[in-house]
Amino acid sequence: MKIVYFHGFGSSGTSGTVLLLARLLPEVEVKAPDIPVDPTEALPFLKSYCEAEKPDLIIGTSMGGMYAQQMRGFKRICVNPAFNMSKLSKSLKTGEHAFFNRRRDNQKTFRVTKEIIQHFFQMERRQFDGIDDAEREICWGLFGINDTVVNGYDLFLKHYTKAVRFEGEHRLNEKVLKKTVIPLVKEILFQSGH
Repeated sequence: MKIVYFHGFGSSGTSGTVLLLARLLPEVEVKAPDIPVDPTEALPFLKSYCEAEKPDLIIGTSMGGMYAQQMRGFKRICVNPAFNMSKLSKSLKTGEHAFFNRRRDNQKTFRVTKEIIQHFFQMERRQFDGIDDAEREICWGLFGINDTVVNGYDLFLKHYTKAVRFEGEHRLNEKVLKKTVIPLVKEILFQSGH
């Protein structure tokens, strides 16, 4: 069994969530790539990464949830997906920023340009293309009731049916993982006849 985890904006594949998932699911291999900052690089990179890894499940949080939603053909859980990154002026603002976690390429900072924000905007307009009934069966959305960063619940329900609200905020913690995410992961991986 293999899970691929997509991290949030400014983070990396070595985030605390990755370590928690690996600890809470010892029977599952958890892989987590560092996602490029520019969506014109990130989306094709993630699609080819998933084609190569063939995960049983993709989990994405925040920006990673927005990308996970676009991985057609794979079972996926989108946690607090940031479907409108281009409008998140608190996070996505031009200039030099520090990564929250260590990156495999040892980059400490990244630059957001007007072009990158425009690339997010262009991608967001097409992110729900190609959804059919089969896709609706394999995509779940989890939405923190106290998430003050993004609110993608209504937008998710315009395209999908499996949306769950949970007691929590935007960032995942161990309690939410144990109570909400892990039970859903186990249901998808172990009880759905895989």
